[in-house]
Amino acid sequence: MMPTDLRVLLEIPDYWTPEQALAVYELIDDLRERILFRYEDQIMDALREERAPSPSPERGRDPSSETDF
Repeated sequence: MMPTDLRVLLEIPDYWTPEQALAVYELIDDLRERILFRYEDQIMDALREERAPSPSPERGRDPSSETDF
């Protein structure tokens, strides 16, 4: 498992007032902005790697190691 695959499951309370929900939303949005500001290059690199297609088995095969029968 890649470190980026670690997820935290959160239960969102259904008793918050709209004002409380907005405060939490704004806090998370601000935190996201600050993290991106500090780690933008690393985050973009990680996302690029995560979304890159996996090489097919044919491409990764070394032709010199194949044996004809």
